Amino acid sequence: MAQQLGVQKNTLYVGGLAEEVNESILHSAFIPFGDIKDVKTPLDQATQKHRSFGFVTFLEKEDAAAAMDNMDGSELYGRVLTVNYALPERIKGGQQGWAAHPIWADADTWFERQQQEEEMQRIQAENKAAMQAAEELHRKKMAQEREGEKEDETDDPMARIEAEATV
Repeated sequence: MAQQLGVQKNTLYVGGLAEEVNESILHSAFIPFGDIKDVKTPLDQATQKHRSFGFVTFLEKEDAAAAMDNMDGSELYGRVLTVNYALPERIKGGQQGWAAHPIWADADTWFERQQQEEEMQRIQAENKAAMQAAEELHRKKMAQEREGEKEDETDDPMARIEAEATV
């Protein structure tokens, strides 16, 4: 199951680090469990301090397992540590990640989306204008029909005979 999730069995995630803890202190805390290949504590770009977690990579999977079993829930510099197998590193932005692409890579698709949006707005405006014209035409036709009905109602046979006699 762990293999299906892409867990790295020789790299450990170490969470809950105190501010005073640096990579050498983290290395010293985990070295009793076996040979360490690498220790990293990612930095916060704004403060240039670590982000309260780090990664310890052991040469052997068994050493990583022993370290996780012994160090999870233990205390370092007054803080309780959370130690788990690390998940594979992912770049923000999905499968391929936006950080792996130049900023202009989306320019073509952005322009295409803009053109499609403008085209949709143009079509909607044309449809709206056509609907308004059809409604106006319908109103005029209804008004003419009503006027025709009024003429038929006022068309008195006696008035018609009188009009013909005077001619």
